[in-house]
Amino acid sequence: MKRRAWLTLGAVVLGGGGVVTYAAASPSGGHGAEGRAKRPVKVFDLALKGSSSGERELPRTNTEQFSMLGVSWAGATKRLHGTAQVRTRSVGTGEWTAWQDLEAADPLEDPEAGSDARGASEPLWVGPSDGVQVQVVHQDGSTSSGLPKGLQVNLVDPGVATAAETKAEPAAYVAEGTPSDSASPADTDSASPADSVSPSESVTASDPASPSDSASVSPSDSASASASPSASASQSASASPSATTTPSAPPSTVPEPPIVSRAGWGADESLSPDPSEYNADVKAVFVHHTDGTNDYSCSDSAAIVRAIYAYHTQTSGWNDIGYNFLVDKCGTIFEGRKGGVDRPVLGAHTYGWNRESAGIAVLGDYTSTGATDAALAAVARIAAWKLGQYGADPAGTVKLTAGATQTNFFGTSFTAGTAYTFNRISGHRDGYNTQCPGNSLYPQLPTIRAWAAGPVQGLKLTSLSGAALSGSTYYTKGAITAKWSTTTPGSLISKFELLVDGKAAATASGTATSVSATLGAGSHTVAVRAVHQSGKTTTTATVTVVTDTTAPTFTTAPKLSLRTGTVSTTAVPVTLGWKATDNAALKSVSLLTPTTAAFGPTTTSSSRTAKSGSASTWSMKASDYAGNTRTSSPAFTPVILQETSAAKSGTWTARSSTNYLGGKSYSSTSKGASLTWTFTGRSASWVVSRASTSGQAYVYVDGTKVATVDLKSSATAYRQAIWTKTWSSSAKHTVKIVVVGTSGRPTITTDGLVYIK
Repeated sequence: MKRRAWLTLGAVVLGGGGVVTYAAASPSGGHGAEGRAKRPVKVFDLALKGSSSGERELPRTNTEQFSMLGVSWAGATKRLHGTAQVRTRSVGTGEWTAWQDLEAADPLEDPEAGSDARGASEPLWVGPSDGVQVQVVHQDGSTSSGLPKGLQVNLVDPGVATAAETKAEPAAYVAEGTPSDSASPADTDSASPADSVSPSESVTASDPASPSDSASVSPSDSASASASPSASASQSASASPSATTTPSAPPSTVPEPPIVSRAGWGADESLSPDPSEYNADVKAVFVHHTDGTNDYSCSDSAAIVRAIYAYHTQTSGWNDIGYNFLVDKCGTIFEGRKGGVDRPVLGAHTYGWNRESAGIAVLGDYTSTGATDAALAAVARIAAWKLGQYGADPAGTVKLTAGATQTNFFGTSFTAGTAYTFNRISGHRDGYNTQCPGNSLYPQLPTIRAWAAGPVQGLKLTSLSGAALSGSTYYTKGAITAKWSTTTPGSLISKFELLVDGKAAATASGTATSVSATLGAGSHTVAVRAVHQSGKTTTTATVTVVTDTTAPTFTTAPKLSLRTGTVSTTAVPVTLGWKATDNAALKSVSLLTPTTAAFGPTTTSSSRTAKSGSASTWSMKASDYAGNTRTSSPAFTPVILQETSAAKSGTWTARSSTNYLGGKSYSSTSKGASLTWTFTGRSASWVVSRASTSGQAYVYVDGTKVATVDLKSSATAYRQAIWTKTWSSSAKHTVKIVVVGTSGRPTITTDGLVYIK
């Protein structure tokens, strides 16, 4: 039976001269070598007084430093049929918070609590504070006679207990015994001696009350609203009495997650001197939230756990902290109730259902904000481990025997001694009429179940580095890196395997997101398999990967041919032609010099320009999807042959103008006049000037007439390549042009011949 007899009792003088009793638990160790010295946990109790409005209240009051608070009252089986609200003053800023509601706790959750146990709200973490204001209003607006007797606000200073805390200086810290009151006398009342609780009163349920406190309690207050009069008895009788001897610790089907021990978070074991009690097994897990701020630093998590421990033992009068495990928003798991994390320890967390379950509480308030993925993963890990000790599927259901007659949050009625179906991982509200674990965390329970039970959720192959996709097939030279993603956190995954042709070719840890392997020649199937910590597997769809080490080939090497267009000495119109193939899949062809360009795998030509009179290297690279490449780099020289280099017949007149190539051209109106050029090359073009009066000319190649070309144009144009001819290879050729003598427009003006060598 839990009492405060072993605590150091003392009195603190408040800012206005009032006195409040406190209980201080001795720290488990000495002082830290640096930073803050260790100091014990302290619990301060302040009585609430009746007001003319029918409320119970505590005006704004200066206090010693505290970080957690709650409201309690005489009678552990009684419920507070009203709303308790608190405001606190921050040590760091001196500012008062807005009003915050305190969440109601289950009545007498701890079946081993003694006769001095008190009814209490859930504790609220507020961070370092040195002032408090409280009001409690009956839910139907009636006078305070409808509220339980002995109402108090209970303030908890978690102290400094761990080595890490002694090395960390808090943002705001007030030394013990130093009042820090920034409120004016007008808005702050100090606790009077009448408000104080004597040492003897702090260890019993008969706390002093104002005149309104002594009024008779209504019948509805004499017992829980929905529980039977013998609720506590039926709770104890819901299963066989728990064992006092330590049971065995069966192995689990999944690994035990890292857990911060009670010593690790600074538990003072003198607060819980009674031996642990045990259930036969763990059939289900109930998820809770602790209420309070979500803005806490994870470095404060141990202090929050200590404060809850002190509140449950020193305010509620329980044998120990109620929860079996606690989890912070960073995913750290803390051992809760003593007795061994691997044993079925009887907890005090879910009224009516403690005998067959374990309780896991997430630090914070999840009414309007969901828990972090780190917290959800931690809950899933500890739930899977505990249930796995007894062969239970976290995604399954189980029948639990009610230990009390009551209703839950959804209005479902339970009768003591009757079995009801629950999810193996349920929320507090599933078993009891409470908001816990909050409207935002409760919808996350399916995620916790899925993560805990497996298989891995949301597995996707996101990319395959070292390979390129063409259609539905990947191509690689051999070395690949598979990358994936999951929605299940890596802490719940045993390993990943890269499957090649159905066999594991590489293995990575559960927290990995990629793995590499080298594939042999040929076509393969590749997939990623995730192995959940439960052993369940899930595999991505397979993809086809072809290993190709053969470079593409240019079946037609890059070649230049002349095309029509305007000619200048720096820009001769040409067509670059090629043909590339690959044994697997050609990806692209690119031009590297004398300029750059990129082409698709089916493109075989491109219109370009080339500088005349000098050789240019036309380098091209063919690439396949596997990354193999081949380069071809031929050189070509466009040459301009002026009219003066041609053999003439008939009458030709020389003309001069900057519009002509080289500043000169030949013109003739004589029918049959001709010019003949001889060259060695593989492509040629005839360059002319055109006008509305221009006539026609015959073109002969190697002595054979091949074309009749009309030079007439509505607009005058100079240096026009009007006719072209390309051969498969370079050879000696002659090109002859002959004036037709077209009626009414016989003039032919030629500007030379261009060929490529």
